[in-house]
Amino acid sequence: MEKVLFVLLDEFADWEIASLAAAINETPENGEEKRYLVETVSLSKEPIKSIGGITVLPDYALNEVPTDFVALILIGGNSWRKKESEDVMELVHYAIKRNAVLGAICDAAYFIGSHGVLNEVQHTANYLEELRELPVYKGEKHFEEKQAVRDGLIVTANGSAIFEFGKEVMLAMEAFPKEEILEWYDFFKLGYYEAKKKGK
Repeated sequence: MEKVLFVLLDEFADWEIASLAAAINETPENGEEKRYLVETVSLSKEPIKSIGGITVLPDYALNEVPTDFVALILIGGNSWRKKESEDVMELVHYAIKRNAVLGAICDAAYFIGSHGVLNEVQHTANYLEELRELPVYKGEKHFEEKQAVRDGLIVTANGSAIFEFGKEVMLAMEAFPKEEILEWYDFFKLGYYEAKKKGK
């Protein structure tokens, strides 16, 4: 199975991981073999707690991450502006170098923007004003006021865009047929009954 790594720091935004991780990690109902394995990465293997108080035991510390992942997803939260988060950038650069999908939502988008990753790609984040204040950020002309933006293998989103983010990450991964991804998005974004009407 292909590994999809979710980077979680202490006080991570648990609502930003749940729907996407479940969609990717689920065994297909059509009898096909499961394709992806979702695993978690943090600064160490010590337990971390989400904003919602959910405790997670990471699968990997940064110094033991497997090299064969197909996507690296940075989940937002309250720790991306702390000094220790800087250690994640080596993994981010490696993901870009090996042409893995890179996703960053909420303050994780700010984090990669603070290291120049968004200077030459279309992107979004929570606040353009905050990005403008960063010394290395030169990507204002590429900023889009959208819930989520996909530019090649890089996907960014604001913190309210969990389903848009999930959709764009899965499209970037070519994780499933496009029609299935859009059906997943409609189901959760529109709600069961509205999605059912749209599917007719």
